[in-house]
Amino acid sequence: MLREQIAASLEEAFSKYGFAEPSVAQLKTACNVSLRTLYKYYPSKEAMIVGALEYRHQRYLTFLLNESPSNGVESVLHIFNKLEQWMKEYAPHGCLSMNAIAAFPDNPLISKAVKEHKEQVRQFLGLQSQREDLSTALFLLHEGVSSAWPLLGKEAVTSAQKAILQLLEEDL
Repeated sequence: MLREQIAASLEEAFSKYGFAEPSVAQLKTACNVSLRTLYKYYPSKEAMIVGALEYRHQRYLTFLLNESPSNGVESVLHIFNKLEQWMKEYAPHGCLSMNAIAAFPDNPLISKAVKEHKEQVRQFLGLQSQREDLSTALFLLHEGVSSAWPLLGKEAVTSAQKAILQLLEEDL
């Protein structure tokens, strides 16, 4: 339980301050634990970043499923509505995972955590849409919204949803 609480605090700190800015001492303060306790659960800053990303991943998928139609076109449109809400509330500066990769492009542990997250999101979109053959196309639209959000805001979501309807309509 304490590990999860620390991960939640780390996620919030990295989301707020980025990855280069907070020192381990600042992260310890943000987590409201001793340095010893922080290092017990996350023995390096790299491990802290991975812990925060893994925590965020679970929180994100749970968030997308909240009040979702069971599956199909309506479920995918719902996911993109939830993505809009997520970007407004939790990621106004873009995807935390992609920001982590940008900050640590050569770090294998961070890269692995981000790749696993992205692959699970891709599979999730295929499953929810009941169109696993379109999982990559839906994933690219999802990632496009996440990347374009800081510039386009809601317009990115609206355009993606129109493309989803066209994509699914063409394939029926």
